[in-house]
Amino acid sequence: VQLQAFGGGLVQAGASLKLSCATSGRTFSSYAMGWFRQAPGKEREFVASISWSGARTSYADSVKGRFTISRDNAKATVYLHMNSLKPEDTALYYCASPLKPRYIPPGQLGGSGYGYWGQGTLVTVSS
Repeated sequence: VQLQAFGGGLVQAGASLKLSCATSGRTFSSYAMGWFRQAPGKEREFVASISWSGARTSYADSVKGRFTISRDNAKATVYLHMNSLKPEDTALYYCASPLKPRYIPPGQLGGSGYGYWGQGTLVTVSS
């Protein structure tokens, strides 16, 4: 199973950015997906998750209303649309997928339950 995240970059505060995570190696439509981030000197934190069908989504309070997670099962890709970016959104962003099908690990577990991880894509927001 491979996950490849891309789309990061350097933007100014208030800008928008879309991250993508392409997957391969298993039936994408059977697995939830999540986005996490880790800022320098901080622990990894949950950003958003989406169920295998896309019907259910969950967000961290810090990004609720600004970020949107979506997926295209035909393309085996999950997206993170980020609007109104803030300097505190600066981090390395990772996509992840759980080991078990049809299971959404609780975001507050900080990544526990997610067995596959992408390599990360860096988002830098300048003030």
